[in-house]
Amino acid sequence: MLTVWELDFYSRPIVDENNKKVWEVLLCESPLTINHQPESLFRYAEFCSSAEVNSVRLKNIIEAAIAQAPNRPDKIRFFRQAMNNMIAKACKELDIEAQLSQRTFVLNQWLQQRLQEVYPAMPGFQPGTNPSVSFAKTPPQPLPDALLGEKWQFVTLPASALDEMNEWAIDFGEAFPLGLAALAPESQVPGLLIFSTRATPLAAWMSGLEVAGVKLDSDYPTRLLLETGLSDRWNLASLANAPAQKEAQAFEAAKQQANGVHFLAVQADPNTEAFAGFWLLQTVNLA
Repeated sequence: MLTVWELDFYSRPIVDENNKKVWEVLLCESPLTINHQPESLFRYAEFCSSAEVNSVRLKNIIEAAIAQAPNRPDKIRFFRQAMNNMIAKACKELDIEAQLSQRTFVLNQWLQQRLQEVYPAMPGFQPGTNPSVSFAKTPPQPLPDALLGEKWQFVTLPASALDEMNEWAIDFGEAFPLGLAALAPESQVPGLLIFSTRATPLAAWMSGLEVAGVKLDSDYPTRLLLETGLSDRWNLASLANAPAQKEAQAFEAAKQQANGVHFLAVQADPNTEAFAGFWLLQTVNLA
């Protein structure tokens, strides 16, 4: 199995003795399955001065983390687009794939905990607002014609049923422990099933992307979007009539009730029990 890390390199609400912002690198392992327990995941943190904000320093910190980690990362995810060039350069020199992604669930939770408990106890702490990161919307792209699904269907599953994901036949996909989303076992998780005679090619294509979420387009409520990476969007399905649009609105409401958790699944037809693809997803506000 691949080892994936999540990374943040940014200033913190702390200043040093020269009244300069203190920066910090956070690295943590990303859970890839429903049973991957957060407390067992590798974590590494290191502060640095504003004068050390460069790819060389970042590379050295990543190397120090690798020396302590049980496994070297195959890929590193990060969500701060402003740090793209620096992070990509450091990772390239270490021969590690770097990927802009919204799938930084452990990192986001860790950041929130440090903002509330760690930084306020440090010298030089400067309280203030911590606005969430926002991304510019990109125009939705059409899916490749050969990968369009023939049918789709909104469904729900109890959260407890997802605990058995490791036993399902799934060719491509990714999950995370629902404890990260503070979701009770009896919670209902909404999802979208796509049926396609080219289910495997469709799922394989999606596996090459950082699948982030499925959502109703708020600007055009006649289409359903697939979100990937940080801000890429794809036209996933057309909602041609009022009943379909109402179903999509109910899907969005169910996501809210499930703390943003939802799923996307790809199957060859409604009668098969195997999945060509299955992604457990969560819409979150990134710190």
